[in-house]
Amino acid sequence: MLKLWFQVLGISQHYISGRAYLSSAAYIIYPAIVLGPTYVGSQTIVSSFVIVGFPVRAKLLNARNLSKVSLEELDSTSSGSKLGDGAIVRSHSVLYENVELGEGVELGHHVLIRENTRLGKGSKIGSGTIVDGYTSIGENANIQSGVYIPIKTSIGSNVFIGPRAVITNDKYPPSRKLVETTIEDDAVIGANSTIIAGVKIGRGAVVAAGAVVTKDVEPYTVVAGIPAKPVMSRDEYEKKKALYEGVS
Repeated sequence: MLKLWFQVLGISQHYISGRAYLSSAAYIIYPAIVLGPTYVGSQTIVSSFVIVGFPVRAKLLNARNLSKVSLEELDSTSSGSKLGDGAIVRSHSVLYENVELGEGVELGHHVLIRENTRLGKGSKIGSGTIVDGYTSIGENANIQSGVYIPIKTSIGSNVFIGPRAVITNDKYPPSRKLVETTIEDDAVIGANSTIIAGVKIGRGAVVAAGAVVTKDVEPYTVVAGIPAKPVMSRDEYEKKKALYEGVS
């Protein structure tokens, strides 16, 4: 899809907005698109076929009324994004406008991050993950490949989310009411689990792989099953983990 965009818009070289600020030690790998007043920090790498500062949907709808949609037109409407020092954005990822990556944030391939999203220092997002905008992610979060994070999600620091986990924000889809789903600091979310809209995962809680969480999870509690129910404490979990790792 991104290759098609490049072909349709006639990309044969870098497109770097005249309003963008690239630090002297920033690396933009051919070909990439950087729109609007985007800031790219020192030692940050933007790989090939990446788009940074892509305009929001409303601006694209307005652009349809033009006789010709060009990169210059998209550039003129974009509010840009901010990529902190030492960030890595791998190939075929798209960052909409008003996205902020903290220092040392790393994105895998084919990551989509929609508008008004903040990622804290040192966080990592795996390949194929979608962050659908208006989301905050704390520092040193580790979000694996293929995760879906919808609008109105709050994720704390030091959170681990396993591959293919799904977070939701609509209790009766498709409805006109979206609600916030919260994952607090130090929580662990297992692979292929589903977090139902409006749920709060407490600090240090653990959600087992494949669980469906329909109710709030108390801090430092491990839940499993469908629907998810408490099965042990975080302390018990850590003891089992230590035995598994062979740590005495």
